[in-house]
Amino acid sequence: MNIVRTRGKDYLLLAGLTIAAIGVHGYHPAIEDAEIYTPGILKLLHPSLFPYNTEFFQSHAHMTLFPQLIAESSRLTRLPMGAALLVWHVFSVFLLLLGCWRIARLCFEEKHAAWCGVALVGSLLSIPVAGTRLFLMDPYLTTRSLSAPGALLGAASALEEKYFGAVLWIFFTGAMHPLMAVFAAVYIAMILLLKFRSKKSGAGALAAALPQQMFPPVTPEYREILQTRPYFFLTNWVWYEWLGILAPFAILGWFARIARRYALGPMNLACRALVIYGAVFFAMALAISRPGRFENLSEIQPMRYLHLLYILMFLFIGGLLGKFVLQRQAWRWAVLFVPLCAGMAYAQQEISPATPHLELPGRAPGNPWVQAFEWIRGNTPEDAYFALNPKHMALPGEDQHGFRAIAQRSMLADAVKDSGAASMFPALAGKWKEQATAQEGWEKFQRQDFLRLKQRYGVNWVVLERPGAAGLVCPYANEILLVCRIE
Repeated sequence: MNIVRTRGKDYLLLAGLTIAAIGVHGYHPAIEDAEIYTPGILKLLHPSLFPYNTEFFQSHAHMTLFPQLIAESSRLTRLPMGAALLVWHVFSVFLLLLGCWRIARLCFEEKHAAWCGVALVGSLLSIPVAGTRLFLMDPYLTTRSLSAPGALLGAASALEEKYFGAVLWIFFTGAMHPLMAVFAAVYIAMILLLKFRSKKSGAGALAAALPQQMFPPVTPEYREILQTRPYFFLTNWVWYEWLGILAPFAILGWFARIARRYALGPMNLACRALVIYGAVFFAMALAISRPGRFENLSEIQPMRYLHLLYILMFLFIGGLLGKFVLQRQAWRWAVLFVPLCAGMAYAQQEISPATPHLELPGRAPGNPWVQAFEWIRGNTPEDAYFALNPKHMALPGEDQHGFRAIAQRSMLADAVKDSGAASMFPALAGKWKEQATAQEGWEKFQRQDFLRLKQRYGVNWVVLERPGAAGLVCPYANEILLVCRIE
């Protein structure tokens, strides 16, 4: 196989595309799943932080070397946490596009076609992946930020017949995100299976090979948590999400025929392997969706196989567009990418309308929730224990900012991210259920309700929406929030 070397000017162009992609999709270092992973990094850097409820983020942190990698890099470089997160985010997007570039150059002889594939992926980083609640790349640093590039670079190495390199990339992916490494390993196994025409495959036995002790029986508390994550089960997906499952099979089958007809390197192999890879995990997802026997396997979330499939599908779409449609005509590129990037930037801003598009380190926060959380970080004791609306991350204007990630203080379990942790680690279900029940009716809580939380859990601070509750001392207030002591 002819391996195309990446030159210095290619790296420079990839760096430019990286900056452009982040400019389109924004940067929000403390939203959504950052609420799970950032506290794990902070706990390593400052062990005195988060004396309460650490298991709601440490359960994830213990499954990966990601927190250690980011924390140690911050220590060695002496970069502030915010700067370290930004540098790693930029590097992760660069690695993702590099993986796309390596695969595209194997499949397309024309460099403009390969660059079109990479540019399309960069333009669509924040597009949803069917019903999985994932994007191609999150606008913040998380384990997937490094596992996705690892999977792509592993696939590129396998297609280049650099099998030792492929194994190393799989190990790296597993160190960052063990579940995503399973998807990457199975896809590479499908590539090798087709390449060497072997009739033996362990993919069919994948579910059987999983140790059953990893997936204990479903308790009533855990079943209640599963109801907060309906997308775990295919039976809850709506028609257009099913279209997002089935259409790629037809598209990739078509691409395989095009690749064979025009001799597009290993693209035919890559597409056929994607179809088989997708069928394996789709069958597993169908089995899990049936209530009863396999319900306890739902935490595997097999439909997340679509993440890698979507990245490669858009890469091939872009490459084919560049080869047959856009070619070297600048105006055609502008017609495609200018409105596409503008539309993606607008859509991303609509997701977080009360927050600046780029939340860069050192920039004054424009979101009132973030302002309150930052005040808490600078003006309350490290062992302060907070309670706030358990649905705060889903409230209008909050824009899914994580309290622990920004305020760096402990809080009672919430109904958004902590329920997600409990859905992945059933042992947390009982504790989550107890604390969630204790906060029911939060909107009507008065001073005696907060005193009850203090007596029961030791909570001594609360974040309240105006007008708040009578009888509390509130040293901080902004236009919508109060930060109050429970005395």
